[in-house]
Amino acid sequence: GEGLFVHFEWSFYLIVFTSGFVSTDKMCDQISDAVLDAYLAQDPDSKVACECVAKTGMILLCGEVTSKAVVDLQTVVRNTVKKIGYDDSSKGFDYKTCNVLVALEPQCEEISDCVFEGRDQEDIGAGDQGLMFGYATDETEECMPLTILLAHKLNYRMKELSRNGECPWIQPDSKTQVTVEYRDNMGAMEPVRVHTVVISVQHRPDISLEEIRHNLMEKVVKVVIPAKYLDDRTIYHLLPSGKFLFGGPRGDAGLTGRKIIVDTYGGWGGHGGGAFSGKDYSKVDRSGAYAARWVAKSLVKAKLCRRVLVQISYAIGVSHPLSISVFHYGTSTRDEEELLQIVQKNFDLRPGVIVKELGLKRPIYQATACYGHFGREGFPWENPKNLVF
Repeated sequence: GEGLFVHFEWSFYLIVFTSGFVSTDKMCDQISDAVLDAYLAQDPDSKVACECVAKTGMILLCGEVTSKAVVDLQTVVRNTVKKIGYDDSSKGFDYKTCNVLVALEPQCEEISDCVFEGRDQEDIGAGDQGLMFGYATDETEECMPLTILLAHKLNYRMKELSRNGECPWIQPDSKTQVTVEYRDNMGAMEPVRVHTVVISVQHRPDISLEEIRHNLMEKVVKVVIPAKYLDDRTIYHLLPSGKFLFGGPRGDAGLTGRKIIVDTYGGWGGHGGGAFSGKDYSKVDRSGAYAARWVAKSLVKAKLCRRVLVQISYAIGVSHPLSISVFHYGTSTRDEEELLQIVQKNFDLRPGVIVKELGLKRPIYQATACYGHFGREGFPWENPKNLVF
């Protein structure tokens, strides 16, 4: 869970904050984005809103797709499940034998008419109403909160150890959670130490709990978390349940769009509630959130503030944002109105412009659905814009 607790120690604020990563529902996110990518690869103008549901032996695709592409959905789904690692029934799921059900219909004409009909590309309307947030902080080079960054890296490290054969006992499902103690320096967050680490990982039955915990400590925790953040007071909960044999869809149902805080900032900043995966750029839940992150990171990298939250809101069929707000937590020498003017001068946040500047018609999305949508190289919204101010 995510929690915020404040206490006094010495003569300044220390803030303890927790972020976590889970992988079960992210399997569904990856499938939804694999479907999106498959359509975009053939038809960049595809309109896709694909949801995925997973339970024992079954994958269900449902939603709306309007596209000129002809996609072999069975192959796309099975290849994605295989890549994740579910290739044998002993793991609780098998890409070869699972049942893949498809319930995809064309996009509603009422939506397509008000969003696209009679409009130039740059002036298309937003695909729905909603509000989106972007967040950035200078506490890490990636401009991401250390809590969520470490949670993702711990999980990635376990996947790496499984794939390279160094820890063949690691199975596909896993969860991590990191609590960091921060110093509040006039609104800026400065990590002091890692307070608690939680790791749960699906494993084969032929390995002892002692060996699992030793491997997680030596090959995961100590490799991922910089030594400067660990001390003799750091608390470790490594496989606290004692065993984790049944993971993935067999152990827990999965659904696209769950655990949305994992996709963004681990509870820091804000969230408008909209999920990302399976949606093309016209759905501002996704493109608007990517643009807001682009704006926030650009402001921090330009050293206009040390930490910032950007909010954007849209209405269905309306191209320009209804509102743009900037909150700098007291970490800027400029007031928030000045920062807002800089944003408005440097960014055009209409969906039809965002898609062009960030290249959002390309099949780039499956990679976003694992280890977070932000703070990773290779995504255009992570490349800060050179601001004029």
